[in-house]
Amino acid sequence: MTRFHSPLVDRLHPYVPGEQRQGDGVTKLNTNENPYPPSPQVMEAISSVSGNDLRRYPDPEASTLCEALADYEGVSAKQVYVSNGSDETLGLAFMAFFTDKAALQYPSVSYSFYPVYCELFNIETKTIELNKDFSINLDAFTNEAGGICFPNPNAPTGMALGVDQIERLLQRYTSGVVLVDEAYADFGAQSAIGLIDRYPNLLVTRTFSKGRSLAGMRIGAAFGNEALIAAIAAVKNSFNSYPLDAIAQVAAAASIADETYFQTCKAKVVNTRERLTDALIERGFTVLPSLANFIFASPQQTDHSASELFEYLNQHNVLVRYWSKEPIQDWLRISIGTEEETDQLLSVLDMALSASS
Repeated sequence: MTRFHSPLVDRLHPYVPGEQRQGDGVTKLNTNENPYPPSPQVMEAISSVSGNDLRRYPDPEASTLCEALADYEGVSAKQVYVSNGSDETLGLAFMAFFTDKAALQYPSVSYSFYPVYCELFNIETKTIELNKDFSINLDAFTNEAGGICFPNPNAPTGMALGVDQIERLLQRYTSGVVLVDEAYADFGAQSAIGLIDRYPNLLVTRTFSKGRSLAGMRIGAAFGNEALIAAIAAVKNSFNSYPLDAIAQVAAAASIADETYFQTCKAKVVNTRERLTDALIERGFTVLPSLANFIFASPQQTDHSASELFEYLNQHNVLVRYWSKEPIQDWLRISIGTEEETDQLLSVLDMALSASS
């Protein structure tokens, strides 16, 4: 009953995830999942977890996983934090670094969980408009910010900034935390993790959901100065001192160990991304340059609107993502699937484009 709600609950506008439609014949290209399964080494690691492992609490520090990530990225284990998905890491970081500060600045078109967290934690915000080409305008972020946050590559555009651009921002903005959300960086973008030793206010978040095919396991990570990692841990330990379960810890470590499999799947996704981009351009779409595992495409040069194509695809069990808000109301976000899923997408799109032409 709503009379028992706190005022906080009544003012929230929760994040709305993409549809998780089940059943045969569904081509699911709306939630940016990896189209390929995790490494066989991950499955072996999961099967090796014993009943004795599960009856005990997991390592609260996830030490083995943090050390594996540190070795992989060339940093110290004290500069690594892991959690239940990067969304949890983001939420803890927002609490740790952006509450009771001047306005947090983030792009006007970016990950839609940012305003949800700001509303939840009562964080003042200021959105920064994108450039006309939909790229993030780092020059527009002001030094008066209580913090700065942006995805790289950006979501839902897929466009990425170079690490040199991020470093120029860090050189001039030193009064708060710069949070770079690298959820999609595994597919070609430059990572800013190499800058954390030089810039104590830089925090980089990553996820195992996309490049590592572990969305169903919810594993995220953060990289930053030891003091930033300690602050996130302090907030975490005020909620739950055992956040990442034993199975997730061994699965993630096994994923990191199988570099060959990771690079093979990454190459498949990148190749299909380029194929789909070319195919859509041939059909009259405008496609932004993506370094993510999705593309952002507009049918403005066709006789169809994005909303019409979204509905047509949906009715034919091909799921993509669409937002009706400006300035992206004429665009579709399409996850990169397998070659067969791409064939199905293009087949249904061709039917839609010819239906009323």
